[in-house]
Amino acid sequence: MARREPTVYLFMRMHAYINLQVDPEPWPNAPYTAAMTAEHPNLRLIHHPLIAHKLTQARHRDTPTPTFRRLLREISGLMTAEICQDLPVHEVTVPTPLEQAHGHALAVPLTLVPIMRAGMGLTDGILDLVPEARVGLIGLYRDEQTIQPVTYYTNLPGDVGEGTALIIDPMLASGGSANHAISILKEHGCDRIRVVVLVAAPEGLAALREMHPEITVFAAALDRGLDENSYIRPGLGDAGDRLFGTA
Repeated sequence: MARREPTVYLFMRMHAYINLQVDPEPWPNAPYTAAMTAEHPNLRLIHHPLIAHKLTQARHRDTPTPTFRRLLREISGLMTAEICQDLPVHEVTVPTPLEQAHGHALAVPLTLVPIMRAGMGLTDGILDLVPEARVGLIGLYRDEQTIQPVTYYTNLPGDVGEGTALIIDPMLASGGSANHAISILKEHGCDRIRVVVLVAAPEGLAALREMHPEITVFAAALDRGLDENSYIRPGLGDAGDRLFGTA
């Protein structure tokens, strides 16, 4: 009977073979991120190969609605650890099957505030990781003549000011909607606010920095800028239409 190689050696040989067949482009390192964000101190660019891979798929014009919806949920889930990495915690004690264990729990409530309707496409990915979070809603639409946001709906927890709020929208274009949503949250007593987007434009970051310089924007990509119609280029199209199949 032929001697069988241990599984680990078979895996190592297969891995070596695969490495000989491809020559992948190395992933840019941390200084690349720092260079991109030096001009935008209010931007936290989340730089990860899986996020970049999935965002590229989402950008593709032929990506169907079910796939686009899944990709946005997965990207927001991958972003969540970085977005929440400095949330306040307090010590707790829990019983394990063997003894008491000391650990930590979130110390203040987390409220997700998607800007309707497109922001809802990112909300479930964050809830997958933080199911304890509450969900408020801010409904805005853009006046195509003035390019300014108009509020049509607001529903927030009464104690939203007691914790951290994440404003969620796939795109930060001119910054009008995000600035408007931040102002609404501040009117409700909230002073711990973060903005979560997939794609940001330099113009939107500048607008937020001018009105709300203390607010950090978490983004998966920083795009080139806005066109004459205030759409992000290269962007990913109308995220709301692509999420809900109304394109």
